[in-house]
Amino acid sequence: MVDVTGGGNVAAYMLNFENPAERLNVPDTLKAQHTAKLGGGNVLFSDMGRVLCSITEDSLGWHDPLAGLNNAALVEAQYGKTSYQEHRNAWYQNARDGMVTELAKYGLGERDLQATVNFFSKVVVEDSGALRYVAGHSPAGSYVELRAEMNVLVVLHNSPHPLAEGTRYEPGNVELTVSRVPMAGPDDACRRLCPENMRGFVMTEMYFL
Repeated sequence: MVDVTGGGNVAAYMLNFENPAERLNVPDTLKAQHTAKLGGGNVLFSDMGRVLCSITEDSLGWHDPLAGLNNAALVEAQYGKTSYQEHRNAWYQNARDGMVTELAKYGLGERDLQATVNFFSKVVVEDSGALRYVAGHSPAGSYVELRAEMNVLVVLHNSPHPLAEGTRYEPGNVELTVSRVPMAGPDDACRRLCPENMRGFVMTEMYFL
């Protein structure tokens, strides 16, 4: 994924395509890797302890796994009310409804949508516990590369971060490229980041035996 214009935010959610009951578990992802942010070398764990995707390349070093999705109420309160009937493709979409709509194509619904990740966005936790969005974190041309470690259903939505300030609805342009790459080897940086990651890769490989 490339943030073409800068200031982008791509909400991401992942499930095991063959068994959608197994899905991204953000709390376990952070706890296992002893972090409150995501970047190159980190992996995205499922609720079965397997690795759904690895972050193999990253120009920013910080992506937000804490703030979740915007929704219709937040978007309307901040940017105003629009509708597809009146504004067509210029209407203000929200990430939660967009993801639920996409999941419905696979027989899934709201209860199948859990915590998500916001790529290209940075959120800092203040000493008070408050979450602070860092504006301007992603300059034009910023990129992140994910490697699927199993057959993964990836749901993405490009819309403003839920904590972003301002009243102009400007989600920015994001470019996606999909390609085939080799499987992670024994010296892979994501595998060797920490013992928990190594166990996650072993469990993923056992799943396909």
